[in-house]
Formats: sequence, C-alpha cells, structure tokens
Amino acid sequence: MKKLDIIYEDKEMVVVNKPSGLLTISTGKKNDITLYSMVREYVKKQNPKNKIFIVHRLDKDTSGVVLFAKNEVLKHKLQFNWNDYKREYVAVVEGIPSVKKNRLVHYLAESKTLQVYVTNDKNKGKIAITNYEVIEEYKNKSKLKVWIETGRKNQIRAQLAYIDHPIVGDRKYNSKIKSRLCLHAKRLIIIHPITNKKMIFEAKDRDFGV
Repeated sequence: MKKLDIIYEDKEMVVVNKPSGLLTISTGKKNDITLYSMVREYVKKQNPKNKIFIVHRLDKDTSGVVLFAKNEVLKHKLQFNWNDYKREYVAVVEGIPSVKKNRLVHYLAESKTLQVYVTNDKNKGKIAITNYEVIEEYKNKSKLKVWIETGRKNQIRAQLAYIDHPIVGDRKYNSKIKSRLCLHAKRLIIIHPITNKKMIFEAKDRDFGV
C-alpha cells in the first residue's frame, strides 16, 4: 500500500495528494484499495473512534488534491458550497488549441455504457462549465491550466475531447497518444464554511514527461 501524501491536516479535515491509478472510493469490490480506505485507516490509527467523510472525488487515473472531512456536519457544509470553490487542474492535451483561453459550456449526458458525452438536448443533459488557458505548447501537444465551475462526472475529459483536444492518455475519450492520463488536480481554494477563513491546498506538480 502506498504511503499517503498529506497536504494539510487539522482536527476537522485532511487533504491528500492522490496518486494516479488509485480509486477515490470503492466500486463495490470487497478488496478494492482506495484513497478513502487509506485515509480512514490513517485517522483510526490516531484514534479508533475517528471517522472520515468523503467530500468529492477524482477519477481513478486523475491525480491531485482530494479533501476529506472528519465530521459529517463539515462534509455537508463543504458539499453545499462546492461549486463556489476554485478547483484548478493541469492537463496535457493532444494538438494545440486555436483559441488560447476559452470557457466551454456544454450539456453532458451518460450512455448506458457509462460514457459521458456532450448533448444538444438540454432536457437530457446537465450543464457543465470548464475554463482553460494554454500555458505551454509542444510539437503536437499543449499544457493547459483548467478550472471548473461545475463538477460533473468526466466533464474536463469529455469537453476537451469534444473540441478535438482529448487529454493525452485518455483512451476512453479517443486519445491516440499512449501515456498515463495527463490530468492533475493542482489546486483547491475554499472558504471554510464555519470559520470563513480562506484556505488554499496545492498538490506538487506531476511530471507528465512531455
């Protein structure tokens, strides 16, 4: 089992830099090793009565900042305000976008095979808003700063693929470049719902090898 990379911890929360390839929470298999199970084991070693509550998730192959609450009240308060917080990612995509800074607004739906896709039917999909800015350009790839205004499943991956710039290594969304998924949750900025204190959590950069 990998060692937890703890970014921040206090009596109310713990923030972890999740590695790529690790589920945030179980898919139902009894033997799943997940970030949640690792954090739960960690807090129970401090005190067997300690509990941990998942506030949000990252896809299995996405790395970066994940916040857990240590009590249910804080969990619900954080989730209630979640779309007000700034969630910033770094992604490497195929190609070089002609629009260097953009705000993508689409409606996303999910197929029977659990594939998220863009739809023009507002009644069928849920709105997803993803912003990006090109920060580096390579021969056939680009590094983007990405920040989201909604938290739909696979939204960054689906929306970037829809504009013909899939994330490198994202076979689910037709990336042609063989690689691990080049998506990293770099920074989370919240206003603590109880203390009103601004808190910034940042995961160290991930080397995508580009």
